[in-house]
Order: sequence, then structure tokens, then C-alpha cells
Amino acid sequence: MSETHFETTSREMMAFIEQSPTCYHAVRHFQALLDAAGFQPLREHEPWKLAPGGRYYTVRNGSSIIAFSLPAAPYQGFLIAAAHSDSPCFKIKEKSSLETAGQYVRLNVEPYGGMLMFPWFDRPLSVAGRVTAMTGQGIETRLVNMDRDLVLIPSLAIHMNRSANQNASLNPQKDLLPLYSMAGAVPLRELIAGAAGVRPDAILSHDLFVCCRMPGTVWGANREFIASPRLDDLQCAWAAMTALLQAENSTHIPLCAVFDNEEVGSGTKQGAGSTFLEDVMKRISDVTGHSREEYQIQIARSFMLSADNAHALHPNYPEKADDANRPFLNGGVVLKYSANQKYTTDSVSAALFLAICRKAGVPVQIFANRSGIPGGSTLGNISSSHVSLNTADIGLAQLAMHSPFETAGVKDTLYLVRALTAFFNSRLTCLGDGSYRLE
Repeated sequence: MSETHFETTSREMMAFIEQSPTCYHAVRHFQALLDAAGFQPLREHEPWKLAPGGRYYTVRNGSSIIAFSLPAAPYQGFLIAAAHSDSPCFKIKEKSSLETAGQYVRLNVEPYGGMLMFPWFDRPLSVAGRVTAMTGQGIETRLVNMDRDLVLIPSLAIHMNRSANQNASLNPQKDLLPLYSMAGAVPLRELIAGAAGVRPDAILSHDLFVCCRMPGTVWGANREFIASPRLDDLQCAWAAMTALLQAENSTHIPLCAVFDNEEVGSGTKQGAGSTFLEDVMKRISDVTGHSREEYQIQIARSFMLSADNAHALHPNYPEKADDANRPFLNGGVVLKYSANQKYTTDSVSAALFLAICRKAGVPVQIFANRSGIPGGSTLGNISSSHVSLNTADIGLAQLAMHSPFETAGVKDTLYLVRALTAFFNSRLTCLGDGSYRLE
């Protein structure tokens, strides 16, 4: 069976994920893609110079990135696609080593985000992240990726835990500490220092994570599924950045924002709850010579898509899904609704997104939580507290969300790339009464 365009796109996306074990690596790879496409880096602590037709990006904290293209002619507003760079995993504590019985060395970790913990057992894992060290250049941050099977969380044998298959609970401080070595091995700090190219005593602090390094795969009787670490939400982030690289718009600024820390509430300087997006948009307006009123007009003419993966109907648990609003793998982009506004979609924003997808030939399916089962929130409503504009929440259907190895449909990555490319290329006219003209 020959590889389809759907499979090729999903494989490209999974190759990106394989090279992005942490949010820092994901953003570094986005920078490389943007550099290769002629985007110019901007630093927040330096003056900006923007030219009509220019393409730019800026990074905050090494883990969030905003990229945009300026039209050659005066622009009317912004077309924004947002996603996030982080995924649930284990963060290594500052004092990272724990000995057991003078024989074993474990890593001292804590959960990051709402993890599905059981799938982390008995799976080879690695360590990646960033270290901050004193070098000849001063205080410097360097990325590290051990990129080998380094640790594992062994489960307790069924003989010693007869209730293991009967809704057993887990204590992260006891049950989920990864085994690193026998006593007397090279300390983790030395391994990390070697990977970073610094002396162990030069490391001042670190942001290191235990991560799943299994490569993504295409599977199923007809190769209709994909499985990979960190599909939530690097699948959407990669699709959004890929679409931006293809975008050409003469009336609006296409802008891709990838935020960190969505999995822990977005309330950091680099999260969707920060001023990052607002700062960039105001700065673009100021540097391109617009007044504050003109900026407010631009915001009113703008639109945002918050892209974060959605729950597919689970084949073993159909009762967990809504009876009618239940997406499936390979069914197309998911449009998410919530009466309590955990998602920002309303009839106006939904109609515009549906019209764009219809024009692009991209299928759309609908998600709403089953009544009585609370759902999580995402980027759209959080970022709207700083930049208030019409927004729809979208994503791709997946299974095993927040597992170290998640499943999605092989077709859906390309569907999202096509939808977001069409969105970025849209010529919208805001008619001022909650309606739009789409050309």
C-alpha cells in the first residue's frame, strides 16, 4: 500500500515531535523552521523594526513563540491560531537523586499537568530539558536531550499487589519514581553537564523532565491510526506553524502563537494567561505607526482559533461521550462547544470557521462534553482575558489524552493544516453586527 498525502503529513508531524521531547525543544525547532523560511527574529528587550511584507517571530522563556507575517499593504486586523507547547510528564526536582537500601538510585520527580499515570510504568524513558549554568559568557541557558533509554518506572508485581487491576490508586512520591541506576553510577547531574557542554559545578539550576522517547508510528489494518508522545498539543502546534509558513494574506496579519504551561493553568509569563500575545499585537500596531484607537479597531476586526486536541469517542467507553456531539478519529477538524464557556465557540465564531472549512473542503465534526461530566478548559478563554476578540475552539480527535503515548487519526493532521492555511489566507470583512463577509 503506497503512502498517502495524509500519511506523509502525519509522519512529518511525528518526526517533529520525536525531535521535541520538551517545550523548549519544540520552540527551538520552530525557530529553525522559521529561520529557513526567511522569518526574522525579534527580541523583546530590543527595539523592533518592521517592514511591509516582512516575516517575523519572537520567543519568550525559550518555551513560547509568536510568529507573524505583515501584508505589503496596510492591514485591517489579525488572524490568530494558538496552540500550546507543553504536555503532561514528570518534572525532575532540583535535588534529584534518592537512594534505596544503599543499592538503587531513583530520580525525585513530581507530576507536571494532569497526567494519565498508569501508562508510564515499564516503559523506557529519557531525560531532556534545559540547564542554566555559569559559563565564560555569563549565565547561560542550554538545551539538553539525553536521547537514549535512561530511566524506567518499574511496576510492582501482581504477586505483591493482588488488587493492582482493581482501581488501585497511585502515590507519585512513592509509586512513580523512575529507577536511574545502581548505587555508585555517574550522577545524573554529571550526565546532564556533559550533554550541555559545561562542568557539573557550573550548573546553577535546571528545568528537566522525564519524557517518552518512543517514535511515532502509523498503525491499524488500513494504516488509519497514528500513535505518538505529545500529540496533545504538538499536533495542533505543528499544523498551525506549518499553515503559517504557507500563508499569504493581503488584508490581515496571519499570526501563530504557541504558548507554554497550558497543562498547568497558563498563569505564567509565557502562558496564554500572560500578556505575551497582547504585548506582541500592541507592539506591531505601535511600530507600524497606528494610534491606540486604530489598534482597538484592528482588534475588533480580528479573529482567533484556539487549537487544542479533543476527545474522540472511545470504542470501549461510548457511554462517556455525548449521545450526538461525539467526534471520531479521521473525521476532520473538531469544533468544540461548552455551555459554561470552557470553550469560546459561539454561533458567530462557529459559523465563520465552518464557512472557511467548507470553502477549503475540510470536514468538521462537533464536540460537546456529556452533560454531568466536566471538561477541561484551553487557551481561547484564557487569552481572551487580555485580548478580547471573536474566537472558536478547535482541535483534532484523539484517544488516551494525557497518556505518554496517544492515538489519533492519520488523516486529521492534514485536515487541520488545510483548515488553518485557508483561515490564514482568508479575507474577512467585519460588518460590525456580529457578522462577517468572507471572500
